[in-house]
Amino acid sequence: MTIHFYKYQGTGNDFIMVDNRKKVIDLNNISQESIENICDRHMGIGADGFILLNEKEGYDFEMGYYNSDGNLSTMCGNGGRCLVAFAKHLDIITDSAHFLAIDGEHHATIHNNIVSLEMKDVENIKSFETFYQLDTGSPHYVSFVDDVEDINVAQDGELIRNSPMFKEEGINVNFVQENNDSSLYVRTYERGVEDETLSCGTGVTACALVQMQRKNIDSVHIETLGGDLTVSATMEGKTFTNVLLQGTATFVFEGHIDL
Repeated sequence: MTIHFYKYQGTGNDFIMVDNRKKVIDLNNISQESIENICDRHMGIGADGFILLNEKEGYDFEMGYYNSDGNLSTMCGNGGRCLVAFAKHLDIITDSAHFLAIDGEHHATIHNNIVSLEMKDVENIKSFETFYQLDTGSPHYVSFVDDVEDINVAQDGELIRNSPMFKEEGINVNFVQENNDSSLYVRTYERGVEDETLSCGTGVTACALVQMQRKNIDSVHIETLGGDLTVSATMEGKTFTNVLLQGTATFVFEGHIDL
């Protein structure tokens, strides 16, 4: 089977996109191994994830997201932002989108290549002695450190992700350096990729919400290895609503590949 793909990246988090409105791909004709192979950076196209843009009644589209290991995954914030840019390229939307993902419905706006994506409400941030734990569409571990450059993210992230507390479900691991109250530098180990990525949308959202709770603020600028993002939210008691993840989403190239 030959598929027409598009590649997009959001602050270095890169994705292979397929317009699947005509159901070219379904679970019966693509395997986990096939997705893993095309996401491979040496033997395939190379990407952190694989995304299907599906039709869905009542929505502009539906997001089907797979990690680079080929497994169906939970929400991906940067992937969602890139999918909005892809939908605009396909003339499905103009400057706003209403779509369905695995964690529920999302709204987004796009102006030039800046996508602002509404994330799920977050109701519970668990605080432990050395880290925080929360779910922003995907589960996250957030640890504040003095200098993220001193952290071996791949090694330390893997140990935490596979620790007895998290091994069964898996968790994304974020190491956070506080530049000031409203600015953070974040590096993330992503489950499913099983390595550090240049950026993680649900991860920076998680880090920003923790910082908002710590400092009683409503917006945080995030620096990642792949670029800058902004997260804003409304804090009502211990619940965060109107959570917005904003940053660039950029077309890279398109082509065809045989599966």
